[in-house]
Amino acid sequence: MSPTRSGFIAIIGAPNVGKSTLLNQLLGQKIAITSEKPQTTRHRILGVVHQPEAQLIFLDTPGIHRARGTLNVRMVEVAMKVMGDVDLVVFLTDATYPDNPSDGIILKYLRKRDLPVILTINKVDLMEKGRLLPQIEQWQNAYPFRAIVPISALERIQLDELVAEMVAVLPEGPRYYPEETVTDQTERFIAAEIIREKVFRLTGEEIPYAVAVTVESFKKRPDKNMVDIHAAIHVERNSQKGIIIGKAGRMLKRIGEQAREDIERMVGRQVFLKLWVRVQKNWTRDERAIRRFGY
Repeated sequence: MSPTRSGFIAIIGAPNVGKSTLLNQLLGQKIAITSEKPQTTRHRILGVVHQPEAQLIFLDTPGIHRARGTLNVRMVEVAMKVMGDVDLVVFLTDATYPDNPSDGIILKYLRKRDLPVILTINKVDLMEKGRLLPQIEQWQNAYPFRAIVPISALERIQLDELVAEMVAVLPEGPRYYPEETVTDQTERFIAAEIIREKVFRLTGEEIPYAVAVTVESFKKRPDKNMVDIHAAIHVERNSQKGIIIGKAGRMLKRIGEQAREDIERMVGRQVFLKLWVRVQKNWTRDERAIRRFGY
């Protein structure tokens, strides 16, 4: 019988390279929110993949970039801290953006640490095959990666190959989590993240970065097989509040409808979702507010 391999794996990369999409695909369900806008992920999110002879414990991280502003600095600190205590780093890059300056920042950090690193080149479905080989050669010259695996997280291209490479690098060890564990995040936390994702997807450029979501109440009603959720969407200015509410409340209604559908899939029962919007002036620059919102 083969020994069990297990370990903690940090998924790192620049903003918007597909880290959360990759994590969700590996887990087979949604625990991390996704968006076309960068810096969607603000927390360290843990997800567990169980295999017959291995347990892979993933830590999705905020995008690493040259941070400005109190909130962004805090997010990059979270990502860097995660890398200090893992068995393997999966460095995700974007095939369609080969000269991303943030990749250089990450390489500089990796060179200071003695960690096994697998390079994963994402979004290969969006480029011509002839342009991929020069990228791989360039990366091979830049760093001694344990492996380089081109993938498409969205289209599930080469994900099995990536998992096999990760398992090969992990040390022998115990299973840290029970078989039924998928994440250490609560349903309450994921519900708040889903609501924030819908704000990202449905509103314009300025809004998402000024938004935090807090779930004020999360109550299961066994008698009606229902969950009652009350949540507040926090913004920095009255003008942003108006945009999120929308004309005659239409935008807030759309946010609520789309969030409710995703939350119902997560909890496996009907959801009554009540949303409102609060103005917390300049909260992204306020250390106390940032801590209160859990960042």
